[in-house]
Amino acid sequence: MPAKNHSLFSLILVLSDFVVLLAAFTAAYILRVQFDYRPLVNEITSIDYFLSFLAIVPFWIIIFACLGLYSPSTYNRRFSSLTRLLLGCTIGIMLVITWEYVGNNPIFPARLVAAYALVASFVLIALSRELTKFLHTLLHRRGRGTERILLIGSSPIARDLIDSIHENPDHEIIAVTSTKKPKDKSIKYFPDTSAALAAIKRLRINHIIQADLYENSLANQSILAASQKHHIRYSFIPGEPEFYSGKNTLDFFFGYPRLTVFQTPLVGWSVFFKRAFDLLLLLLLSPLLLPLFLLLVICQRLFNPGPIFFKQTRLSRYKKRFQVYKFRSMKSEYCGQDAISIFKNMGRPDLAREYSKTRKIKNDPRISTFGRILRRTSLDELAQILNVLRGEMSLVGPRPILPDELEFYKNRSPLLLSIKPGLTSLASVSGRSTLSFERRVNIELHYAQNWSFLLDLKIIAKTIQVVLSRSGAE
Repeated sequence: MPAKNHSLFSLILVLSDFVVLLAAFTAAYILRVQFDYRPLVNEITSIDYFLSFLAIVPFWIIIFACLGLYSPSTYNRRFSSLTRLLLGCTIGIMLVITWEYVGNNPIFPARLVAAYALVASFVLIALSRELTKFLHTLLHRRGRGTERILLIGSSPIARDLIDSIHENPDHEIIAVTSTKKPKDKSIKYFPDTSAALAAIKRLRINHIIQADLYENSLANQSILAASQKHHIRYSFIPGEPEFYSGKNTLDFFFGYPRLTVFQTPLVGWSVFFKRAFDLLLLLLLSPLLLPLFLLLVICQRLFNPGPIFFKQTRLSRYKKRFQVYKFRSMKSEYCGQDAISIFKNMGRPDLAREYSKTRKIKNDPRISTFGRILRRTSLDELAQILNVLRGEMSLVGPRPILPDELEFYKNRSPLLLSIKPGLTSLASVSGRSTLSFERRVNIELHYAQNWSFLLDLKIIAKTIQVVLSRSGAE
C-alpha cells in the first residue's frame, strides 16, 4: 500500500475508534442506569457523563497510538492487534478510575459501568476494525489503494516475493525484470531494466523493489534515479536470507551509513529473561505437570517394560552436547541402535531411504503400542522438562539437532546452534511431521532470526491447540 494510503487508513481507524468509544461508553451508561434498577453510587446525569468521556476519549486514542494500533505492522496482524487493543482498553479504564480517585470527581454512576465500558469498548472496536478491514479489502479488489510494484531481480527471494505478494490484496506485482519469465501471465515481463523503467508511468507503478544488485553501479543508480524522477518508493531487499533478522541497527561508521545485522535477537539480557520466563512458567504449571509426569512413569512401567526414558545425544547452544530425555516410545530392543541399520536388518530398505531423506517415518515399526499413544499425544516429549530445568533446553526453540545431522544443515547450523533448542518450536506448530526437512529448517531459521517474547507466547498457545487436536502427530 502506498504511504499516503497507509496514512489515510490510519486516520479512518482513529476516527472510527473515536466514534465507537463514545458509543461503547454510552451503551455502558444506558445498560446500567436504564435497565438496572438497583441504586446508583453517584448521581451522574447523562449529559455530564457524555461530556466527561468526550474529553477522555482523546487520551484513549493516544494510548492506542503508543501501543502501535494505528501502525500497519500491527493492524494487519489480527492476534497482535487484538492483544494490544485489550491492553489499551484496560489501561484506558484504569486511567479513568485513577482520574476519579485523584480528582475526587465521580465519572461513573456505578462501578459496574466501568466493567461494561471495558467489555463494550474492546468488543465494539474489534468488530469495527474487522468491518473496516473488510471494506478496505473490497476496495483493493477493485484496484483502489493497491501498491503497484515493479520487481527487479532473479534471486530466489524475488521469485518467492511473487508468490507471497500474490496472496496479499494490499500489493500487486505489475511488472518484473529478471532472467526468467514469471509463471503468472498477468505480470508484465521485461528482460531489460531500462525498458521497465521507461514504462513506469504507463503502468502506474508506485513502488520499485530491487532484489538483486547489478555489478554495474550505473545500472543500480539508474533504478534509484527512476524512482526519484517519478516520486515513487524504492526498496532494496538483499537476495540472501542470512541477511535478515529480527534485530539490526543502522548507524554511521566514519561518515558512512552502516547496517549491523544480529543473526538472532536472543543475545545479552534477552537470554537471561528467556531463562527466567521458562522457570517461572514451569513453576506455575507444576501442579498440573507433576501428577501427569508421575502418571506417565507408572504407565511406562506397566505397558512398556524397559527403561522409562529414552536418552539421546543432541546439540545445545554453541554445539554443546547433552542427553535429551523422552519417554521411551520404541520397543526396548531397538533403543540405542542406528535407525537406518535397523530398517535394513528388517528387510525394509524403503524405510531406510525415507528416513535418510526426511529423518521421519510414518507407521514406524520400531514403535510400541503404548509408544504410539505417547507420540500421537506428544506426551513422549514431556520428559524434556528435565532438560529445561537443567538449562540445556528452553520451552521454545529450534528442534535439538543430532550430531550426525549437521551435514544436512550445511552452513545453516551455526545460526540454529546460537540459541538453545526447545521443547516445542515454530516448526512443530506449523505442520509438525507433515513438513519436509528443508521446510522445517527454514522455519526454525526464521524463529532464530525473529525471536521475541510475543512469538514465544504465540507458539506456546499454538502448541496447546495442536496437541489437543493431534494435528500432524505421528
